[in-house]
Amino acid sequence: MESLPKEIVNECLETVENIEERVQDLIKEREAFVCYNSKNNKGTLRCDEESVSGSVSQRACVYCGARVVLNPITDAYHIVHGPIGCASYTWDIRGSLSSGEEVYRNSFSTDLRETDVIFGGEKKLIAAIDEIVEKYKPKVIFIYSTCIVGVIGDDTDAVCKMAEKKHNIRVIPVKSPGFAGHKSMGYKAACNAIINLMGEEKSNQKLNGINYLGDFNLAGEVWIINNYLKRIGVDIIAKITGDSTCREIMEAPKAKLNIVQCAGSMAYLAKRMEELYGMPFLKISFFGVEDTKISLMQIADAFGDETIKERAKELIYKEEEKVEKELNYYRGRLKGKKAAIYVGGGFKAISLIKQFKDLGIKTVMVGTQTGKAEDYDIIRSIAEEGTVVLDDANPAELEKFMLEKGADILVGGVKERPLAYKLGVAFCDHNHERKHALCGFEGAVNFAKEIDLTVNSPVWKYV
Repeated sequence: MESLPKEIVNECLETVENIEERVQDLIKEREAFVCYNSKNNKGTLRCDEESVSGSVSQRACVYCGARVVLNPITDAYHIVHGPIGCASYTWDIRGSLSSGEEVYRNSFSTDLRETDVIFGGEKKLIAAIDEIVEKYKPKVIFIYSTCIVGVIGDDTDAVCKMAEKKHNIRVIPVKSPGFAGHKSMGYKAACNAIINLMGEEKSNQKLNGINYLGDFNLAGEVWIINNYLKRIGVDIIAKITGDSTCREIMEAPKAKLNIVQCAGSMAYLAKRMEELYGMPFLKISFFGVEDTKISLMQIADAFGDETIKERAKELIYKEEEKVEKELNYYRGRLKGKKAAIYVGGGFKAISLIKQFKDLGIKTVMVGTQTGKAEDYDIIRSIAEEGTVVLDDANPAELEKFMLEKGADILVGGVKERPLAYKLGVAFCDHNHERKHALCGFEGAVNFAKEIDLTVNSPVWKYV
């Protein structure tokens, strides 16, 4: 084969150099969002802000954040008011499971097109609501406003009010135009919709149970935690929102306590419920043996019942004994490996650092899409010196720091998988698409097993 002309080679080299310069400029522009962890560096990492323009952030949009939270409600109907493409973000890219209704596996769209953009889409939305009511007799419909609706200014609030009056059901607007912010804003929009469904009146009737916020029943994880809580004598009034129903969410204001698994998506709802109903909340995590033990004891202590406390201690002893031998096997195979973490929320990142440490794996990079200042304070306090900590990263940064730190594995979501494989780095999916449980004691074993399978795969010898 003849070699390429010198001019073409030089042009290609110049292009590569230009790309590298732009990447460097991009990283310089984001310097305040990235740091090397150090005891001497006491500055605050910038976070929870709009993405830097042009950085191709790994974050999702407002609509995506709203859909993540609301979609697992098993008997709710969802109308995406916008182009058909937005409706593709539905159940099939999530591992949320149901023990009852499976209505949430369907998605409906008004399929707005050019003429609707010019003349408005309200008539299409009204027709869509009427058709769904006639065919399916729904209890609750959520209406999502997407980017184009934010541009053309359809009055979805008025349409929803009119539909509620006409059909005598709940029709709840979810204000989620993608360009209005980032994924965290979508979480907030979804939480406001949940408050709308619950109603703002404080209930005089109180039930001796808890609400479980921020678990979306990925691979049946709600069922695992529900089993633990039943064994120690604690009832779940409402699951928000994994494997939940509209009716149980409406009962949620009667609970005694909220526990919050995913603080990124549900801390806002917990705070609003505290304001409205006087309901306290605990931030907990069931990822990893250490955090599962701490969380169970926190819940038991909150009830102030000695019987519940003793049952919790007994459950922890039995479950830890079951998994310890298997975890020790994986610790022997994984000791000395290096991990990079890039996940949605801060609490998950914190739990993952602890899990990796328990397995003898050093965390060399950790970042989140929606972490808050207090999350990063904890991350920096438990991460080792020199660990790269970053907020709202872009692909160039993730690649740069994984290579620089020699990461053996990246834990992330669907968008990060190709980055890892392209670099010859192992990958573990800890996002909404996974099909096996990673929470609780059995989840800790599943996690260790998956890390071992991917890090110690023979394929890396050929890369």
